[in-house]
Amino acid sequence: MKYTEIINSSLDMIKLGEALGACLEENMVILMEGDLGAGKTTLTKGIAKALGVSRVVNSPTFTILKIYEGRLPLYHMDVYRLDNESGDEYLEEYFEAGGVTIIEWAHQISNILPKNYLLVTIEYIDDLTRRITLEVDEALSGNEKYLEVLKKVTTK
Repeated sequence: MKYTEIINSSLDMIKLGEALGACLEENMVILMEGDLGAGKTTLTKGIAKALGVSRVVNSPTFTILKIYEGRLPLYHMDVYRLDNESGDEYLEEYFEAGGVTIIEWAHQISNILPKNYLLVTIEYIDDLTRRITLEVDEALSGNEKYLEVLKKVTTK
């Protein structure tokens, strides 16, 4: 199942993140792909807001992982500087640590990604406009909870 939306401002990106975050449950994983500056961290800020995170959310580019407390813990990863041989398998433990895991540049660690997830792709159109695609493999067993999230977000 795939849903695509055009976003015309940072505020709209945060609102989409809030709608998404309001539907998330523990041990859910969101993979984010998109060019530098496309809005991955902005979307994460909206998700964090819906999860009740009160701290400022920013990109963990140099630290790889930031952990935020809210109604569920938020594990925010930016794996841009990693690859499948970088020895960062320890990151897998966060996928089932009782929170929500967001992974920016997820393809960089494809060897350790879980089989079930929500894929978010953000395409830069111009300075204000982005095309957001939310995608879940509906044929894959275990993705039912992700399909429910996608249905809730796309019917609001």
